[in-house]
Amino acid sequence: MASGLLSVKFVATDGLVWQGDAVSVLVRTVEGDIGILVGHEPLMAALVPHGAEAVTPDGVRHVIAIDSGFISVFNDHVSVLSAYGELADEISLDEAQIELAAMHSKVQSAEVTERELRQYRRLQSQVKAGEKYRELAKNTH
Repeated sequence: MASGLLSVKFVATDGLVWQGDAVSVLVRTVEGDIGILVGHEPLMAALVPHGAEAVTPDGVRHVIAIDSGFISVFNDHVSVLSAYGELADEISLDEAQIELAAMHSKVQSAEVTERELRQYRRLQSQVKAGEKYRELAKNTH
């Protein structure tokens, strides 16, 4: 790791999603958004479905869909562990929005299995990450 940078890993159940040096990481915990910069205090926190973000030294903003999980920060090493993770540029936002809308009423009526609830949270994270990625792409052009 280069001096003055964070060493970052996003790991999902099925493997490594993204790894690299970053100047900052933004995640959403159960208590709200938190930004991580070099020198951050040690931290462990639970995450909710969202679009996490890692900004590399060259200014590239990587958006990663996270359905839940944990973040660990220690000595400028950041690990994000989640059951599911996917780079936002690999997500079909329109497809995720349609699937999420189709499941919404069933989830609201509490008529879902644990598997369906996990799928719903995964879709939520895909939509949030896809929307963030789309907004970032719009603002850079």
